Formats: sequence, C-alpha cells, structure tokens
Amino acid sequence: MKNNTLIHLEDVHKIYQLGSVQVHALRGVDLAVQQGEYVSIMGPSGSGKSTLMNIIGCLDVPTRGRYTLNGTDVSTMDDDDLARIRNKEIGFVFQTFNLLPRATALHNVELPLIYAGVPSAKRKELAREALAKVGLADRMMHRPNELSGGQRQRVAIARALVNNPSIILADEPTGNLDTKTGAEIMEIFDTLHAQGNTIVLVTHEEFIARHAQRIVHLLDGKIERVETLDKSVGEPSP
Repeated sequence: MKNNTLIHLEDVHKIYQLGSVQVHALRGVDLAVQQGEYVSIMGPSGSGKSTLMNIIGCLDVPTRGRYTLNGTDVSTMDDDDLARIRNKEIGFVFQTFNLLPRATALHNVELPLIYAGVPSAKRKELAREALAKVGLADRMMHRPNELSGGQRQRVAIARALVNNPSIILADEPTGNLDTKTGAEIMEIFDTLHAQGNTIVLVTHEEFIARHAQRIVHLLDGKIERVETLDKSVGEPSP
C-alpha cells in the first residue's frame, strides 16, 4: 500500500442480521483512494453505497475484511475510538445539512473544534476562516432559519473543513437543493479539490458524480466497474 493512500478497503463485507434474515450489504469490496483524489460513489437503491459510505466514514465497521484510513486499521475499533478518528480525519457533508437550529452559523462551524478541545479564541478564528472560504463571511451570526438552503449547505461544508480533515465525505450534498444552487455547491467542491482536498462523494445523480476524477459504480454490494474521467474534456478516458 502506497504512503499516499488515505482510504484502503480490502475484501470488505457487511452483513446485517434482520430477525432470521441475513442481508449482505457489501460483498467483498476492494477500493483505494489516494491523497488529493476526488471520487464519486454511485449505485441504485440497495446497491450498498450508503453502507460503504458509513464504513468509509467510520460510522460502522466491516463484518469482515480490512479498512485502513490514513495508515490506521479502523476495522475493529470500538465506538469511542471511531468517534475520535471521525473527528480528526473526516469532514462530513450531509443532504439534510444537520445544523443546530438555534445556533449561529459560526457556532455550528465551531462544533468539531469544541469536541477536539480547541480553545475558544482559536475556534472562532478557524470557524471564521472556514465560513469565508465558502463565501459566508457576511452571514456568520445568522441562524439556519435565516439562511437559504444553499447557504445552509455552505455552512455544513465550512463545518466539514474547519478541522482540516484528511477526507471530505459528502452524502447526496445537492439532494435538497434546486439545480442552480446544486451547481453552485458543486463548484465549491471543485474548488476545494483544486486546493488539494480529498473528496469522496456519494450520489445517485450522474451529472453530480461526473465532477469527480473517478466514479465507483456499485451493484448488489459489489463494485461493478470503476470509471476514470478525463477532467480536461469532461469525458471518460479511453
């Protein structure tokens, strides 16, 4: 495994027990994502993409197989260790924004830093910088209900960035937005990638997935194929 491999899954299986029924959500997934890559994960409902996202995001662990994140084997970690890894290594962006409704944009962005034990003055400085990166320098003291959907997602992206994580993991980040606003949000991800951030994006929309360098197509818990895109022309490489 190369030193610049951030995400490395080896023969990852995930089996859920629902009563007397076993559900095989993932069936032997092998995947590597390098530092600075931009990867989309696509697949129909039931393909395993949400399960794969949960494992990559350390929200769940494989039933069997190995997952190494930034050089650390996280396959068998307990909940406390997984929480520490999540806060240090991963910035999450969700479809539903997941913002605290009564907190300002600034305080919402500060939250990962509070969990990390960063002092108050430094927290505020880093949160202001993150909000400025996503074009919300003038909306820091607004609460979510005073912001548009696109602005709320920008707050969520700033929150994902504020800890300087190894990976930005985005789950259907444009799912609750109109087409124009969704395009603006994807421009932010493109900019973040150009600045060197590693991005893994889960989506069911191909035009969103095609912002990435590679598209991992899942079907029935397996990787059906991996499509490499030539970003110079926006089409698949030969």
